[in-house]
Amino acid sequence: MNNRKEPYQRRKQREGGHLHLFTSNSFLSEEPEGNIFPSPSLLCCCHTGVKVKDGIWSFLLSQLEKKEKKQEEERLLRANDRGFNLSFQYANNAIRTSKYNIFTFLPLNLFEQFRRLANAYFLFLLILQMIPQVSSLSWFTTAVPLVLVLSITAAKDASDDINRHKCDKQVNNREVEVLIDGELKKEKWKDVQVGDIIKLENNEFVTADLLLLSSSEPLNLVYVETAELDGETNLKVKQALTVTGEMGDSTEALATFNGEVRCEPPNNCLDKFKGTLTVNGQAYSLDNDKVLLRGCVNASLSSFLTFWSYVIVLNTVVPISLYVSVEIIRLGNSFFIDWDRKMYYPKNDTCSSKNHHTLNEELGQIKYIFSDKTGTLTQNIMTFNKCSINGKAYGELCDFSGQRIEITEKTPRVDFSWNQLADPKFIFHDHSLVETVREGNPEVQSFFRLLALCHTVMPEEKKDGELFYQAQSPDEGALVTAARNFGFVFRSRTPETITIMEMGRKVVYELVAVLDFNNVRKRMSVIVRSPEGKTTLYCKGADTIIYERLHPSCRDLMKVTTDHLNMYAGDGLRTLVLASKDLDESYMQEWRKRHNEASTALDGREERLEELYEEIEKDMTLLGATAVEDKLQDGVPQTIEQLAKADIKIWVLTGDKQETAENIGYSCNMLREEMNDVFIVAANTAEGVREELRSARRKMCPDAAEQPSVSTSRSGLFWLKKTQTVQDEKVDGEYAMLINGHSLAFALEEDLELELLRTACMCQTVICCRVTPLQKAQVVQLVKKYKQAVTLAIGDGANDVSMIKAAHIGVGISGQEGMQAVLSSDFSFAQFRYLQRLLLVHGRWSYLRMCKFLRYFFYKNFTFTFVHFWYAFFCGFSAQTVYDEWFITLYNTVYTSLPVLALSLFDQDVNDRWSSQYPQLYAPGQQNLYFSKKAFMNLTAFSCYSSLVLYFVPWAAIHDTVRDDGKDIADYQSFALFAQTCLLIVVSIQMCLDTYHWTAVNNLFIWGSLATYFAVTFTMYSNGIFVIIPSAFPFVGTERNTLNLPNVWLTIILTSLLCILPVVAYRFIVMQIRPTINDKVRHRARKEPPPAPAPRRPARRVSTRRSGYAFAHSKGYGDLVTSQRFLMKRPVKSRVMLFSHITPAET
Repeated sequence: MNNRKEPYQRRKQREGGHLHLFTSNSFLSEEPEGNIFPSPSLLCCCHTGVKVKDGIWSFLLSQLEKKEKKQEEERLLRANDRGFNLSFQYANNAIRTSKYNIFTFLPLNLFEQFRRLANAYFLFLLILQMIPQVSSLSWFTTAVPLVLVLSITAAKDASDDINRHKCDKQVNNREVEVLIDGELKKEKWKDVQVGDIIKLENNEFVTADLLLLSSSEPLNLVYVETAELDGETNLKVKQALTVTGEMGDSTEALATFNGEVRCEPPNNCLDKFKGTLTVNGQAYSLDNDKVLLRGCVNASLSSFLTFWSYVIVLNTVVPISLYVSVEIIRLGNSFFIDWDRKMYYPKNDTCSSKNHHTLNEELGQIKYIFSDKTGTLTQNIMTFNKCSINGKAYGELCDFSGQRIEITEKTPRVDFSWNQLADPKFIFHDHSLVETVREGNPEVQSFFRLLALCHTVMPEEKKDGELFYQAQSPDEGALVTAARNFGFVFRSRTPETITIMEMGRKVVYELVAVLDFNNVRKRMSVIVRSPEGKTTLYCKGADTIIYERLHPSCRDLMKVTTDHLNMYAGDGLRTLVLASKDLDESYMQEWRKRHNEASTALDGREERLEELYEEIEKDMTLLGATAVEDKLQDGVPQTIEQLAKADIKIWVLTGDKQETAENIGYSCNMLREEMNDVFIVAANTAEGVREELRSARRKMCPDAAEQPSVSTSRSGLFWLKKTQTVQDEKVDGEYAMLINGHSLAFALEEDLELELLRTACMCQTVICCRVTPLQKAQVVQLVKKYKQAVTLAIGDGANDVSMIKAAHIGVGISGQEGMQAVLSSDFSFAQFRYLQRLLLVHGRWSYLRMCKFLRYFFYKNFTFTFVHFWYAFFCGFSAQTVYDEWFITLYNTVYTSLPVLALSLFDQDVNDRWSSQYPQLYAPGQQNLYFSKKAFMNLTAFSCYSSLVLYFVPWAAIHDTVRDDGKDIADYQSFALFAQTCLLIVVSIQMCLDTYHWTAVNNLFIWGSLATYFAVTFTMYSNGIFVIIPSAFPFVGTERNTLNLPNVWLTIILTSLLCILPVVAYRFIVMQIRPTINDKVRHRARKEPPPAPAPRRPARRVSTRRSGYAFAHSKGYGDLVTSQRFLMKRPVKSRVMLFSHITPAET
């Protein structure tokens, strides 16, 4: 109903039931989908806003069209009235993500390609070459490679667009049942109109943004999983209004339904929606819970002409083959990442993958890594490990002397066979807790009764005893599963009741109220009435929040529980405190009356409800605490340790509490006990944050200036881009910083951002806690703006997408939180530990290969071109070429292209094991040492020297020289052949010197290219070719007259020695006097076998800081699962027998 600009997702029904839907207004750039649970039949209204073209571009164009008319304030639509809705000219439901059709492909594709500077440049050269007065070369020397590049690119674009057409056709031609003229008819998606009522069966995709009218499921509830939309595996609950739910499956009632919807115009707020539904003159409020989204890129003329002739002659400085070769190298190296078996995760059958192949060399230059925590560093699989009940700790195993015993896979597990409803996957080792529960200990039973009642988990029972829980968060699922195994089994729920099995006895509790969780409350409570009529409040939440609301009599118990919490924090566990309170019935009746008034108030609803919650959630009795483990992924500590040795700074941006993130930081080796200090920034004011940042900075670097050193420079095309750089400041020692979300909000303001950046960049590790997705992106953008360093962001959920897109390189983890991060990333794999191999092996190799390619490419082309420059002094600057035109054409496309490609695809200074063993090898890429301005000037000077040798030595050797028969050999054709042969041999030898890792491909391409040169030369200079096309092959017989002279070959050897010996001597001297880390490791690699892979070591740390329960950012689902005013009561046939012998207490 609301317009949403969200990524492509899937939304489909799970088994059972069907859906009727009423089409609403969707403004999707792509087609999202998700999963709907568990068997609803809904009636919804769908309203498609704009026709999708080329993703986001359609959004922008549509907005422009609206601006031409009038800024849209609201949208109006009517059910079952296509004529009325068509008057507003809403676009249809068809999407189009393709760029071209059969008529527009050629002009549009050529236009896109010539927008690239390289292609436009060579087109300009081609135009110049077609002017006889200007051209000194034949037009085909540029036309052939240009047409080749354009054709290959066009073929790739055509293939991609054909796939888009197929996807569009598949989506647009999906069929759905639409209610037309009182009958359900099959319609294609593209033909669905605004205001149509549609019916969705099981496993059908959601057609558009939909307003839920009714469901075949009791109470008109629908449970939606949107893991691919927002990265969350938890359920999203949707519910229809009672006034529309009463229509049920009646086709007659639906056909006469004429409700009108007024809603907000298109926007990008996924979690908010405002609108009203008017039925029979009565207006009903609509919010996001009623909506299913279709979501769940100046001289004489002769001088003037001569000038342009030299532009053509010298165009080989940057030939078109450079552009092609770079793309091939990037594509080839990206395939090596895809094919790497050491980055394959067999458990999920997931390979590493690349979404973009143009960033490989930047993987070798990373300076900052920004990482999510949950699901990226951890597995996002929660397990109930330990608990504290009434002052006694459970979950630890101790020997007779009281010493803790380490729990391993061989440690005996608790036998839950006595509980037929136990989860067989649940593992626990402390037998004393089971014994205490079975003995009937009231405190322990109250503890697990709370876990079985206080939650918003949705159960699903496919067979008797086979329970499946769909939880809002993995933590909740772990706690409810623990209660299930210890004898308190959550079986089912309705909006009025919760049914559990207590030690084998079925008990139905009346659900009086749910006091739901939000980010401010940091706790959740339920009020239930037992069959005996006893009313009790059960509450769970963060320790600091619950402690403030306990009865004074709990002080002693609170001290003991706090000690246990500190112990759990040392193991990095996520903790939660449980409390309860018995309620007086007369007070409850008065409280419920006020609660009902507050929940239906139009003004100040949330404030009034919060006051009531605060009133009743006090003087509670402490029951205990839980400790849930979010296990680290395999190899995370070792990976972070190796990345730190490579001088890569790691920042963790997480939504978890500070204590939880801190303990995970120690477990991951990001924080270490040997660090000089760990600074905590937690001030609640801007001045407080400023002072804490300055205090930390002064401690790390007492001599640092108060104001940052910011240098300004220009870069980009024509130096139009202005950049500012905050210089790094030297720090003695290792430091880390933790900053809370509220403090980070102040620190990211304009007047404090440089203070934050200076302090944070002095630290080896930075952890930002309780941050929002927007703040994640802002932190990344801050570093990008002022540090001019290559950044990488890695995450696994949709809340990490903004961070991933903000960084230079985005990496997605295909984990528990859907595929949004993977779809938005540049590279993806299944485990965080593969990041080490991606950077230290593939990234470093890609950077090394690309730099070698560029250095060699510019060397051979500068040398080639400078020879023209020296020749100009002897030809009167007439723009005559020194080489044969066919040699000029084939030099970059045939003779030197394949050898440099082999070098750039297969070369490696050391193998992958040495690269991982010595992370210090990564440092040159961070400093861009291999292709810096200094390196470029050095190769330019060397090219100039080589060109002098290649021109003047052959010139001197044949000047005034005669053959044995007395004929002169100093003619133009002979010199051209002589010079080009020397050039090709010299650059080939230089290629051999630059190759570290020889393969069969390298040998084939280098020696094959030389053989090809001589074969082509002898063929083109033969009599047979000259007879066929005399004008194109004027060098007839030159090779026979030149290459059969001994002094010519002696000169070629002399020229090669003069060009190569200085390089060999320089490298030898530098290696002896000032060897680099690469030289040392290569020397060691030649003498020693490759190192064995490092074993994974478990990390453990004892801390005195208390961990905290990490809540989700979003509000819970208590309102939906308990709402009685808006629920439609229906008999539930499948559950009547289940509850037949139990009568819930009356409300």
